[in-house]
Amino acid sequence: MAPVLPAGGLGSDEPGAELGEGGAPGVPRGVDDRGLRGAGAELRQRMRTERQLRQITLMSLAALVLLVFPAFFGIRAMTSDPVFSSLDDLEVPSWAATKVEDQGYGSLWCFLDCRFRERIAESDQPFKETSAAYSAALTKAGWTQWKVAECPDTPVNPEESAYSCWRRDEFTLDLSVGLPGCAVTADAIPPAGTEEATAGAVKECVGSTVNIKVQNTISDQRGKTDQAPGPLGVTPDPTLAPDSPLLGPTPQAS
Repeated sequence: MAPVLPAGGLGSDEPGAELGEGGAPGVPRGVDDRGLRGAGAELRQRMRTERQLRQITLMSLAALVLLVFPAFFGIRAMTSDPVFSSLDDLEVPSWAATKVEDQGYGSLWCFLDCRFRERIAESDQPFKETSAAYSAALTKAGWTQWKVAECPDTPVNPEESAYSCWRRDEFTLDLSVGLPGCAVTADAIPPAGTEEATAGAVKECVGSTVNIKVQNTISDQRGKTDQAPGPLGVTPDPTLAPDSPLLGPTPQAS
């Protein structure tokens, strides 16, 4: 005689435990199938929201990299002068670049006027040692000494200063190293034995002054010949000899 199975199936203590209210297998009795569908929709909505947040985050990072960073570096490039930065990178001793002052005017892109830069600094050493230090630093940085007739524009006293011109890429540089600002001329020295001379002898004036001028080669006219001497094709006025008949009075008609 065959064994009688329980109404709920094998391994079930209650009849119909594996069937839901609608008779669906695998769903415990008493659980609404619509509640499961609602939970699945909520889970899908949450995953969709998280995916959108990740996309927004990635797009924000991309905009930051593509827009904000270039704008930041562009503004910094507009406000800072790369020529002065290259002068800061010159490998000169610390005693040769004290009390540095920079000034410049003109356009970085040579709009109307090319930019002109000037740096004035003080050195604790005499002008010969200071000039040698700057010349070595300029050579190491890639500058080449420029021998041109207009350098310097006016003669200098080799006993009081040193002047040299340099070129690199599209720039020219004038290096002038002279006596310090505290130096006085012989005419300004008070007579010996006076109180002014005694007071001035207490203070010793040492060191030198460094003056650097940088400009674009296109705006530096030194060493250039006139490429446009004047309008072409103009015939000069003829010159007549003193005895030319054309210089005489015009005869009257009879």
